[in-house]
Amino acid sequence: MDITRGVILIHSAPAALCPHLEWAVSAATGSVIRFDWTPQPAEPRTMRAEHLWSGDVGSGAAIASALAGCQRARFEVTEDATRTTEGQRWAYTPRLGVFSAATGPTGDIMVHENRLKRAITAEALGGKPLAEALQELLGTRWDDELEVFRHACEGTPVRWLHAVG
Repeated sequence: MDITRGVILIHSAPAALCPHLEWAVSAATGSVIRFDWTPQPAEPRTMRAEHLWSGDVGSGAAIASALAGCQRARFEVTEDATRTTEGQRWAYTPRLGVFSAATGPTGDIMVHENRLKRAITAEALGGKPLAEALQELLGTRWDDELEVFRHACEGTPVRWLHAVG
């Protein structure tokens, strides 16, 4: 199996939920995980954390699924592309739920041909306008909601997490 790496970005979580998030990621990865929590200035009484991880392809999905079970956290999980697999990105907010997308080697979201064709056809049949459908395919609402949390954390240290999976 290919080895990949990625990032866990917990943008905000109530302080009482922090140990549960660590337990969830530990269960998903089979390794004991401890995040370096710091206050999240964008939302009072919440914490944030970042971890870089490495492990088997598919570990990102397991991590994102585990975190999504803790429905009051905002997070993103990325899994880098390998020579044989696309990368992945998951974003979660309590209001919007989960967004996932394939990513290329540079981290850009890759929208597959059939999804584009479906959006074009839907518009032609009087459905959702193409511009709106494309924003949905790119996860624009998730980016908009998470952006304030991303900027509030710039310059925060990141720690590598090895041997996930």
